[in-house]
Amino acid sequence: MAKKPETPSRIADNKKAAFNYFFEERHEAGVVLQGWEVKALREGKVQITDGYVVIKDGELYLIGCQINPLRTASTHVNPEAARTRKLLLKKDEIRRLIGKVEQKGYTLVPLNLHWKNGFVKCEIALAKGKAEHDKRDTIKDREGKREVERAMKSRNR
Repeated sequence: MAKKPETPSRIADNKKAAFNYFFEERHEAGVVLQGWEVKALREGKVQITDGYVVIKDGELYLIGCQINPLRTASTHVNPEAARTRKLLLKKDEIRRLIGKVEQKGYTLVPLNLHWKNGFVKCEIALAKGKAEHDKRDTIKDREGKREVERAMKSRNR
């Protein structure tokens, strides 16, 4: 009997990214981690809202992602919570992303960390920054949806 593919389970989300950026494309990249980091991720001790992706020497790196070490981490390991982590993508995808990022206004933003088939994956997006008036529109839309939900909720009672 064939094994059913595992659905990705979320570890951490970057909720600020959708507020600050318009997403053009999304990509799933592997993350190079140390053993203590994987254990900490299983416990949910991660924060990626301040994270961003940089391109250095034709490779992608995740910077600003905080993985807090567990107290039970091995004694011979010197855990560094905010170290730079390498992202793994195919070379042609990286080249294409580099070309887009060099265009004005584009950046790479981590959206979430999730498990996929026992591996930690980072979903990154090619994004363009929102202007202040776009952020105000986002807030206005969100508040309008909340009001509609409240009205429907009170109507159903």
